[in-house]
Amino acid sequence: MRAASFVNFDPQRVPSPCFVVDVAAVEHNLQQLAAVAEASGAKVLAALKAFSLWQLGPLTARYLSGTCASGVHEARLGREQYGGECHVFSAAYSAVDIEQLAAFADHIVLNSFSQWQRFRETLLAAQQQRPQLQFGLRINPQHSEGAAAIYDPCAPCSRLGIPFEQFAGQSLQGISGLHFHTLCEQGFAPLQRTLAAVEAQFGELLGQLSWVNFGGGHHITQPDYDRAGLIAEIQRFSRQYGVQVYLEPGEAVAINSGVLVAEVLDLTHNGRDLAILDSSATCHMPDTLEMPYRPDIYGADSDSGEPSGDYPHSYRLGGMTCLAGDVIGDYAFAVPLQVGQRLMFDDMAHYTMVKTTTFNGINLPAIALWDSRSDQLQLVKQFGYADFKERLS
Repeated sequence: MRAASFVNFDPQRVPSPCFVVDVAAVEHNLQQLAAVAEASGAKVLAALKAFSLWQLGPLTARYLSGTCASGVHEARLGREQYGGECHVFSAAYSAVDIEQLAAFADHIVLNSFSQWQRFRETLLAAQQQRPQLQFGLRINPQHSEGAAAIYDPCAPCSRLGIPFEQFAGQSLQGISGLHFHTLCEQGFAPLQRTLAAVEAQFGELLGQLSWVNFGGGHHITQPDYDRAGLIAEIQRFSRQYGVQVYLEPGEAVAINSGVLVAEVLDLTHNGRDLAILDSSATCHMPDTLEMPYRPDIYGADSDSGEPSGDYPHSYRLGGMTCLAGDVIGDYAFAVPLQVGQRLMFDDMAHYTMVKTTTFNGINLPAIALWDSRSDQLQLVKQFGYADFKERLS
């Protein structure tokens, strides 16, 4: 299991469903990211779109340079709860967004020349009042490394980033940096190939800038990630172009640090054994439907979900919503499941808590912080009817 500190955690200690995050595991990830920053000279930002458990904002601020956000609300959360630099990118901004962000953000990255031209005067006027405010453009090097098209910003007809040919005849006056984000859960080699594509197309522009943001999707805290290669490449790029490099890991902050506890509500049979949980694919772990991918479960054979010698009892696990496709997957267990039994889905801190919904009025999972070093457990948030009601009117 990837969130290995939970092997002996008792899921009965928390309500169900519940996200449980190991503070020690998050801090270990942050320490690795801080070591990369110190050795390379890069500034590392926490991508709140992946993991925004702001109770850990002060801990994150001890190790990273700030946060990056996808809009006004995330940016405010970063400024208020994390501190440090506040960077924001959105595929498009409204005039109200720009007015709000210009008052407190440090970097505002725009997705098109039309947005820059529309808001240029407003932004430059704000910069006169706040000289630390800087502006960048997101580029699209049209170099795909992603395996899933839904997560590939360089897929054909992508709405994300400006292709090189659109820079012809455009002025970069007022622009201090470029941003690209092309990776998803990937190692160093895809970044190295992406950098080669960026330099081949945009190399002549880089000397005019003060910073370049390499975006996110870097699996820096995975054990097999080539951190030495990353450090050397950042150092080389910074020296060659005279720029400050930024990294925006999201998953790398929280990977291998959390679980989702769920409970078996019912056991039925229709062509195969079925188990209904108090959690839901569509409400609580939508990546199982969007990606798709299969989350592992502690104590289960998740590879195929088919019966085997050690795991003879196979079930299709589904959620409690009315969506026919609210199916998490097929899993095999060593002993039969029981109603009331607790299951722990592995590695569920990143891109799960931030995507939960209350479709069908399904309750959101509680949130707990656990420190595997001290065994201290804190239930920091529980949800109820008011959370569902107040979203709707």
